[in-house]
Amino acid sequence: MRAALCLALALLAGPALAQTPARFSFAIVGDAPYNSVEEIEFAQELKNIDREDVAFIVHVGDIKSGRSPCSDALFARRLQQFQSVRHPFIYVPGDNEWTDCHRSGADPLERLAKLRELFYAGDYSLGERKLKLDRQSADPRFAEYRENVRWRFGSALFIGLNIPGGNNNLGRTPRMDAEYARRSAANAAWLAEGFELAQKNADTAVFIVTQADPYFERPFWRPSGAADGYGAFRQELLAHTLAFGKPVILIHGDTHRYRVDHPLVDPATQKPVENFTRIESFGSPFVDWIKVSVDPNAPNLLAIKTGTEIKSAR
Repeated sequence: MRAALCLALALLAGPALAQTPARFSFAIVGDAPYNSVEEIEFAQELKNIDREDVAFIVHVGDIKSGRSPCSDALFARRLQQFQSVRHPFIYVPGDNEWTDCHRSGADPLERLAKLRELFYAGDYSLGERKLKLDRQSADPRFAEYRENVRWRFGSALFIGLNIPGGNNNLGRTPRMDAEYARRSAANAAWLAEGFELAQKNADTAVFIVTQADPYFERPFWRPSGAADGYGAFRQELLAHTLAFGKPVILIHGDTHRYRVDHPLVDPATQKPVENFTRIESFGSPFVDWIKVSVDPNAPNLLAIKTGTEIKSAR
């Protein structure tokens, strides 16, 4: 009863008080739904998560397929769906709902502005229960970046960044390249500030949530002659992870391949960085979710199960 009361107070009071359980679980979804069949599966998935004891849900972006219209009506329908979830719901934008909207004749930057207006208003998460968030837009230097968020839960810090698939919006037009440069500077500042706070607060772990697969281990397709849209982020991630020295977990989607691994390599040793873990979500056509349990006192910080595994165990 006491633990439940502390959790309720933390959700109302926000991350600054850090009055949250040392042990907690959260859910990961993403890259869905893409079509009418997945709409039904995704709605059921959210109902399944509603029955679970999780502190919050993170959606790693791509709330539609890349070729479907980026309409206000679809955005409004998805917002209503996210708001109806019982748990606090944090969503980072994917390429399908803004950078790729040129495919259906829309302006990517206008669509990003609409996402910010609808999904990132106020200082609380989506969902019926609310979690207070820190937004980068509170800093006048980065006033437009409402989607970049931060929250603390237990002894862990969570950082949400707008880093979408599709080469991070780099290499298509000069206008998009300029957008990439501004946003990358904002992302770098937000990431650095987050790690500074984690060090100051002696946090147990840092979780970073993005949409894009930053391609640690293999080349990827990008426009001819375009620079690597994720190169700077990988370097920043490496430097911060090595300096932090405690667990850093990157949560992303984009390539629709559920996996938990250690792909960040230290060029000085040519070995994987031991305190770095990557969790990639499921994605269309596989509509499933991931439950991550965090226990700072356990030999292994993380215990990870898929929704299918949880259902099969019952």
